[in-house]
Amino acid sequence: MHPFRISKANARRLPALGAAVFITLGLFTPPSQAAVSVGTTAAGTTAAGATARGAAASAPRSIPVPKSPDATNKNARLRISAQDSALVSAPPPAPAVKPATPVKPGAQSSAAAADACGDLSGVINSTGGALVQQLKALPRIDCTYPLFNLTGENARKAFGEAQMVTVANALRDASAGYAGNNNASVGQLVLFLRAGYYVQDNNADVVGPYGSALDGAARGALDAFFASPRSKDVTDANGEILNEVVTLIDSTHAAGRYAGVVKWMLAGFDATWPGQMNLAMQHVEWVVQNGFKAKNDDRGWRAALKADPSILNTWAGFITRNGAQLNRLDVVSNVGRYLGYALDVPELKDRVRPLLKDLINRYPNVGPTAPITMNLGWYTRQYDRNNCAAYAICDLGDRVLPVILPLQHTCTPGLKIRAQDMSPGQLGGTCTSLVNEDAYFHRVIGDKGPIPGDVNTDLEVVVFDDYTQYSLYAWAIYNIDVDNGGMYEEGNPAAPGNQARFIAHEADWLRPDFQIWNLNHEYTHYLDGRYNMAGDFDAGITTPTIWWVEGIAENISFGYRGERNAAAIAEAPKKTYKLSDLFDTVYNQDADPDVNSNRVYRWGYLAVRYMLQAHPADVETVLGKYRAGDWNGARTFLKQTIGTRYDAGFDTWLTTTCATDDCGPLPEARTTPLCTIGDARQFDKNCRRDNLAAAAGNYSYHFVYLPAGVKQLTITSSGGAGNADLYYNGPTWATTSGYQAKSTRAGNDETLTIDNPPAGWVYFSLAAAQDFSGVSVSTQSK
Repeated sequence: MHPFRISKANARRLPALGAAVFITLGLFTPPSQAAVSVGTTAAGTTAAGATARGAAASAPRSIPVPKSPDATNKNARLRISAQDSALVSAPPPAPAVKPATPVKPGAQSSAAAADACGDLSGVINSTGGALVQQLKALPRIDCTYPLFNLTGENARKAFGEAQMVTVANALRDASAGYAGNNNASVGQLVLFLRAGYYVQDNNADVVGPYGSALDGAARGALDAFFASPRSKDVTDANGEILNEVVTLIDSTHAAGRYAGVVKWMLAGFDATWPGQMNLAMQHVEWVVQNGFKAKNDDRGWRAALKADPSILNTWAGFITRNGAQLNRLDVVSNVGRYLGYALDVPELKDRVRPLLKDLINRYPNVGPTAPITMNLGWYTRQYDRNNCAAYAICDLGDRVLPVILPLQHTCTPGLKIRAQDMSPGQLGGTCTSLVNEDAYFHRVIGDKGPIPGDVNTDLEVVVFDDYTQYSLYAWAIYNIDVDNGGMYEEGNPAAPGNQARFIAHEADWLRPDFQIWNLNHEYTHYLDGRYNMAGDFDAGITTPTIWWVEGIAENISFGYRGERNAAAIAEAPKKTYKLSDLFDTVYNQDADPDVNSNRVYRWGYLAVRYMLQAHPADVETVLGKYRAGDWNGARTFLKQTIGTRYDAGFDTWLTTTCATDDCGPLPEARTTPLCTIGDARQFDKNCRRDNLAAAAGNYSYHFVYLPAGVKQLTITSSGGAGNADLYYNGPTWATTSGYQAKSTRAGNDETLTIDNPPAGWVYFSLAAAQDFSGVSVSTQSK
């Protein structure tokens, strides 16, 4: 959903917003068995940041955009692709309440089993030893789960630091005699601490701060637990407790202190570990992921690796020893892939490079082993860019391209599709959609022809099967970032033979319906870059233009498909931004990516829709400057000529038109010709006059001749500065004291529709409520 109009050297790239072909194990030759050569990818650059590219050719830039629902929801849960590494610093999720265990006839009912937990008021309202007794009295570990949902006063009472210290000390004492199971209710103590950290992380203002007292008590508890010999029992009984204690390591931000525990688990894990121990291994992912991402290494994980770098070898051995388990969603892939983060620790680079080279080249880059090989490859690009030769993957993109994207289809000479798996009907439908959208775009924007010197006549649409396939492979094939929902690469629009490319994925969550995620939005970027925005994308964002770039893409995409933009319409009554503020929108304006996305796409949609409806002449002025590359001139017009003048009208529009008419229809481009009669007061049939002006209290008088039989006359004013009101008075001059109809909104955007007007001359006027200038007026009769 960012246009990414980029050349290969100074590339303009815009990441987009968010039936798989199963490639069998071994279908693709492992890199270790393939000839290693430095090739070029279909993108015209060597894959994985190859040194062969040369110092003069900089890597293309990209701007993140909202992910698809698939990327933000499903993959956040499964975490199997490299770019899920963006999901960091969040606490592990609260556990879902398990369904009651089925019981035999005559045994306790499911409802009764749930009721056996009782309410938690005793836990919430107790302190000291009574709190510990209340927790230990809970009949099962999962009876603590509702604690994760506490808010307000209950959260404060339950999880104040004093209560947390009490329970941590109780866990320390209970761990001395830990028997490798939950007979002593150790699990309830652990889950209380987990819940406390979770709730405090989300409600710190209510619960209060946690300090050194809790730090010391929690670490004392963890030290005591791991000192117990039974904490290493490879049994389900111990695993039920251990998986929660491992998560508690992450909660306490103590990854470095317990690096030895992680090393033991990496060294010991194999296919014989029972389910609960396997779950404990899965929870190691949180520890290592957040350990690497912690600011200033405040969890001590990087320091621990530097102190004992043999952990890296143990980690690599964990993968190779369990290679038979590699199967896309497996624990070995999910934990193993974070070994690549060690490249981000300078002192560890030399040690980890050969380990990663071996792992990336040991297994096929497609099929069940792809999540480990391609993720580790991605980390080399992320943290050791321009050193692909050290890992023998400079030609990785070339090798996976024909296997992953085998289909090639031509829509028109200037429009081609390259896909992983699309049916003939899907290919044809996609071609038709894009060709028809082109016509719709020009009906809305008007057709001034391509920007002079723009020769970007060819577009390639690349379609991966789903977000996971996109994130695993697009970075290697096209040298792009993939923590987004797709990428549009404009290239250099002035270079003959330039290949513009939209790299996308199917919306698999909508199946069996077929949809390429963000297709029409991104195609609008292609059209906007060719017909409205001079130069490449970098040139176009030297001043804030994103309100238009993303706003028009959203408007065309929704309008062309005839879909309601429910998300933007829901934002309108909140009045979060003034129109004048939206003219300042840039990418990544706020630390919160959700806030950024909302402003760029939802509010960009609203700003552009309002301007197209209410101030089309001003839009044309801005686009005239954009087409000429006069970015500063456009900026001056938006911020000084318009300034805050339309804020009140925008505010009213948000709560009226958006509330009653889904923000109104998207108007098509104005085609009304200029009037040709010499008298500036007189209108021909269906024509317009521009640059009308009058001082406050005066008028701009006008008239038009209507033949007999006219059923309706529409008079519209728009654009310019000041405040002009519109009056109509039939066969005599129209004034503020003599009129049959009027439109007196703030600003100059007025419309009057007169049904069954009289034949002959009829009169209307612009009355200057304030000085006005630059106003356009048009008449339409039918």
